Amino acid sequence: MEKETKLKIKVIGDDLLRKTCVEVKEVNASHREILSEMARLMYDFSGVGLAASQVGIDQALIVVDTGTGLYKLINPKIVRREGTQVMEEGCLSIPRIGVKVKRAQRVIVDALDENGKSVVIEAEDLLACVFQHEIDHLNGKLIIDYASFFEKMKMKKQLDGLMGKRRMDEGMFKSKTESGKLQL
Repeated sequence: MEKETKLKIKVIGDDLLRKTCVEVKEVNASHREILSEMARLMYDFSGVGLAASQVGIDQALIVVDTGTGLYKLINPKIVRREGTQVMEEGCLSIPRIGVKVKRAQRVIVDALDENGKSVVIEAEDLLACVFQHEIDHLNGKLIIDYASFFEKMKMKKQLDGLMGKRRMDEGMFKSKTESGKLQL
């Protein structure tokens, strides 16, 4: 039987989703455990990425898996961007909302792995999109920040309902295959 995580996904309206996360000074066993629990939770909800702020942890940690392998990263920074792409993105912290977001098509990410070793990752297309999305979370930025005023007005009622809700309700979440949107 798989180990269950104690972490819970925070939904829009939680103040931590708007904060800039603290940089990790020294990687330890606690960070490795948090990253593993984050990965379990991401997979449980059919996500392709998750940031620590989305689970109530104010540290610069992300997990990403677009189907090519799991990345567990600490203090990730985008050091280079090239090209542009537009994808409709979803977010585990803003369930059932999709926003078309313009991002770089290729990025280079500089980070630490779960053992504190420096890594440089070149990513393009979907993987580049997910890294940018998760790093946005570490800086308090959400996909709705990319929506136009008109788009925000169209989703206002849904957002108001989510913002008033502080606890996770599994019934609100759909897998990426059910909703047709990436859940990052």
